[in-house]
Amino acid sequence: MSQQAEAAGLLKHYLEQRQVAGQTHVGLRPGMVDRLLHRRGLGPQTKAAAEMPRPVRAAPPAGESVAAPASLLRETLAAPASVKPAPAAVTSAPTKVRLEPTVIEVPGATKAEKLAALAQMAEHSPEARALGTLRETMVFAVGSPEAEIMFIGEAPGSEEERQQEPFVGPAGQKLTGIIKAMGLDRSEVYISNICKFRPAMENQGYSNRPPTTVEMKTCLPYIFTEIAIIQPKILVALGKTAAEGLGLSGPVSKLRGQFYQVQGLPAMVTFHPSYILREEKLAGGGMVAKRQVWEDMLQVMEKAGLPISEKQRSYFKK
Repeated sequence: MSQQAEAAGLLKHYLEQRQVAGQTHVGLRPGMVDRLLHRRGLGPQTKAAAEMPRPVRAAPPAGESVAAPASLLRETLAAPASVKPAPAAVTSAPTKVRLEPTVIEVPGATKAEKLAALAQMAEHSPEARALGTLRETMVFAVGSPEAEIMFIGEAPGSEEERQQEPFVGPAGQKLTGIIKAMGLDRSEVYISNICKFRPAMENQGYSNRPPTTVEMKTCLPYIFTEIAIIQPKILVALGKTAAEGLGLSGPVSKLRGQFYQVQGLPAMVTFHPSYILREEKLAGGGMVAKRQVWEDMLQVMEKAGLPISEKQRSYFKK
């Protein structure tokens, strides 16, 4: 196969994948094309290709045929693994589905092998790297591939980036306490994030920000594939951003306390542990927030078939 034909095939595959994810344009960071072409042995980028305008439109209008010049075909990203649509998230009012989930086909005979392969794909994600708005360190997930409960947050923070493990900072310690109160250990559940990279900021230091819609879309295939591999009994979305990533839109105060269907699995939305930390600094010590989160976890425990003692039922009651 000629270099031009291979590049055309890669471009078509990539743009079709992004279109399924709801993306209409693809931006390329300067220098990214040369590195990707070099990896695939396609040679150096031509001057004509370097001068092509960006962003590249993902697909022509219906019924319109556009012949792409050879220089544009060479400006392709390394093709990720093949993907297939997963069942769309089904929610009840007032929520709505924002994206059609996409599941990546990964190699492996066991759940652990598939997750390891998926982590490698996320680490070298050309889409995430091309954004230029995410930091370099990829933080994948932690926990048991056989977990019955899967917790999903929004994105790693400074401490998570340093340790390369989700939920290990102050909010993570609060989540660990919640898990222990449920009678479980972190090693018995699965913990991940919608976005696999820490969103970047100028003069960032220890500051964090939520991922943008584009950043979430770029990483969503990884979290949906994790869900498909693990097949937990229950999903728990921690906070507004995680809920939105799973297709559940609205204030957490309105979403919490009931189950929704995401990829055919029951999903509970509750407040992010960082919300509890903020509430603890106010009058009342965050008791209302703690009780609300705990009521959500009691429903999760019941749905998962976990034993619940009377002492557990009375936690955080005034």
